[in-house]
Amino acid sequence: MTTIDPSTSSGPSDTPTPPPSISSPEDAASLSELGYTQQLHRGIGPYASFASGFSFVSILTTVFALFALGYGLGGAAFFWTWPIVFVCQFCVCLVFAELSGKFPVAGAIYQWSRRLAGNTVGWFAGWFMLIGYIVSVAALAIAMQSVLPSIWSGFQLVGSDTALSSTSGATNGIILGSITIAICTVISALGVSLMGKITVIGVTIEIIGVVVLVGALFFTAQRSPAAAVTSTEGHGSGSHYIWAFLASMVMAAYVMYGFDSAAELSEETNNPRKTAPKAIINALLVSFVGGGLMILAALMAAPSLGAPELSTDGIAWVITSQLDTVLGKILLIIVAIAIFSATLAIQASASRVMFSMARDNRLPFGSFLAQVNVRTGTPINTGIVVSALAIAILLVNYGQAGLFAALTSVSVVIVYIAYLMVTVPALLHRLRGTSLSYGKPILDLGRFGLPVNIIAVVMGAALTINVGWPRAEVYDPEGTSWFLHYFSIIFTAATLIVGFVAFQMVKNLPGAPEPTDALVASTKKDA
Repeated sequence: MTTIDPSTSSGPSDTPTPPPSISSPEDAASLSELGYTQQLHRGIGPYASFASGFSFVSILTTVFALFALGYGLGGAAFFWTWPIVFVCQFCVCLVFAELSGKFPVAGAIYQWSRRLAGNTVGWFAGWFMLIGYIVSVAALAIAMQSVLPSIWSGFQLVGSDTALSSTSGATNGIILGSITIAICTVISALGVSLMGKITVIGVTIEIIGVVVLVGALFFTAQRSPAAAVTSTEGHGSGSHYIWAFLASMVMAAYVMYGFDSAAELSEETNNPRKTAPKAIINALLVSFVGGGLMILAALMAAPSLGAPELSTDGIAWVITSQLDTVLGKILLIIVAIAIFSATLAIQASASRVMFSMARDNRLPFGSFLAQVNVRTGTPINTGIVVSALAIAILLVNYGQAGLFAALTSVSVVIVYIAYLMVTVPALLHRLRGTSLSYGKPILDLGRFGLPVNIIAVVMGAALTINVGWPRAEVYDPEGTSWFLHYFSIIFTAATLIVGFVAFQMVKNLPGAPEPTDALVASTKKDA
């Protein structure tokens, strides 16, 4: 067996014991072994860590918003795409959980990838993840426009048309989204403890909302579960239904990602080697169960499975049709809270990826972006830059709702590609017989590691291709532009090209601990 001592890392191996208010000596020493000095303050506990991952997925927001897309593309039988996507993402989740216990470092996807595959692959994983996160911040924030004006007309600050496709709706959405992002930036800057508490409150309210919504819809069910999930609603039958089924799978793929954000806050989490793996797994499991029940309950409670409103208004139409106005408005308030909590979680995750890359001198203006506020223990500069870029993306929605929708869709493809930059190198290590272990194992997949990793790669690649496939009904539903039709391919290629140029600017700069210094390699295959 050949081993590499992490104490030989190019980063500092001996760090002063931090004050208890910043980190425990054990957590700081663990971080030092990986090449970094404790700068960020630790204030995230087990539930707050779970809340971070669950907030990103935010089933009450995403399932609520995307149900109509899935139903419109595949009819009621699109329900079965939910467990299929879950199998893929749960295998990805297990690989990530294993790595999060071994390498609890901020900017998780970037850090894991570069340790498994080298600095070049790691940099592009971080780059793709950062772009996907920033677009996701904008997409979540602008979703406030679909909720707040319905709660109180006073939230419609511009004009009277609330639809995001209209000029007044888009303008108002940009204003509400920018305000939401600004508030999240301030909260994130004030300290991770405050951010964690607010996220916990938001997630708790969201979970209660999911339980209330599912219970209310089951109570008003119009048909049995079996009858609710078998209709294809004119999209074909047998083998002729497969293409509609694959198209409808993008709904589940849009929802079930981001669970890894719990690991992005590893340097701010207490005892992250034990906390982060559990948080990642629990975030996806709870999201799968809760989201699946929401879809099933909506299909069972819908007045008619043939109603066109299911393809346009989705769950909102089911609620207004079957539940009283007061309960419906309460649920909308809870959805607004969930959107805010999700925006806060994603904004924080994006800023940690940028901080992690900047600290390794892998971004322009790295020394500026890597600064940590001594009092709050947060990377304020990266938070401001992430938010400014997200607001800039919001401005695309002005008069270009189709482009913004396409941009939001392709951000999922970008993140899935970043996931593959972790799962593929991890699989190669397993096939070569090199272990992913480092230090005392916290979560070790053992003999199940290889089959789980294979599923994560094969299904993950297939899902990435399926989501990015240039379907007009997804990327250009109005049929007005070839550019939008092929936007997923164009944007992914542009991201890669711009990333290549940026990488050339920083690839020779010193700063990052050598990847092999944190990976213990074994010549023996996993048992």
